Amino acid sequence: MKKFLVIQTAFIGDVIMATAVVEKLIKFYPEAEIDFVVRNGNEGLLRNNPYINEVIIWNKKQNKNKNLFKVAMEIRRRKYDRVINLQRYFSTGLMTFLSAAKSTAGFDKNPLSGFFSIKKPHVVGLGREQENHEVARYISLIEDITDNKFVKPKLYPREIDYDKAKFDGDYVTVAPSSVWYTKQFHKDKWVELINKIPENITVILIGGPGDFSVCDEIIDKVKRGNLCNWAGKLSFLQSAALMKGGIMNFVNDSAPQHMASAVNAPQTAIFCSTIPEFGFGPLSTNSKIVEVKEKLDCRPCGIHGHKSCPKKHFKCSMDIDVEDLLLDEWK
Repeated sequence: MKKFLVIQTAFIGDVIMATAVVEKLIKFYPEAEIDFVVRNGNEGLLRNNPYINEVIIWNKKQNKNKNLFKVAMEIRRRKYDRVINLQRYFSTGLMTFLSAAKSTAGFDKNPLSGFFSIKKPHVVGLGREQENHEVARYISLIEDITDNKFVKPKLYPREIDYDKAKFDGDYVTVAPSSVWYTKQFHKDKWVELINKIPENITVILIGGPGDFSVCDEIIDKVKRGNLCNWAGKLSFLQSAALMKGGIMNFVNDSAPQHMASAVNAPQTAIFCSTIPEFGFGPLSTNSKIVEVKEKLDCRPCGIHGHKSCPKKHFKCSMDIDVEDLLLDEWK
């Protein structure tokens, strides 16, 4: 029996996209034992995944370095056939190097990639096609033992998650926040959008506990009823279950976009300071990308976004036409 380890200790969206590697491996090695390393707090994303044997948690918030070596030694003890490192940072490179796995794979941008058995380039900005998506870059690390065909990431909400997220009637979700400010559609633009959604359709604002106040600010400015603030009230998988049942899900270039992709939920993805060509676009069958029409010479201003607009005008958000976000039947 083959033993594999997938390492992805970055943000929520990165972990979701990494599940595509699990989906690919299990197709070729149905009896394989697949473990997964995540940062503390993200383990809930992988709950109920039938193909993941065990989730190893790296606590990065306390005693970071001590816990790093603890995780590295646990990885080494398990004697994997292949360790697949999806990150480009020294810490996960060290986990990979110390793993003593029969084979290791990662990206050439990792500082310790010289010690990997297989290293692949990680190039962004090549286009919007699936073969240029971040998921495709992940899959390239195992194409020598599988193939290079694209597979989508997948989350597995339980029946109890769908029950918790059940909502009677038609609804859309709005996920207004992001870790990076310039990836967020501006609050006033969210208000403009919500005001144009027919009032017989419930608008449910979602996000983590830290997003509750932002959602409340938006609700206070909206001039319609039939609104709910569910930020912080649902788990990752419950949020995914809710999105699955929505008429549409409005998201930024952020974690909720990847969450919708992983349950094939309909989505409209808004790209402000970043661009879809980086390879982080939506993968749902019913998906749409909306961005500013003007070719701004300052866009993109970075691959991850910023805490504020470097030019102070935030045109990449403010100049998006809200009409482009509306479903045809709403216009």
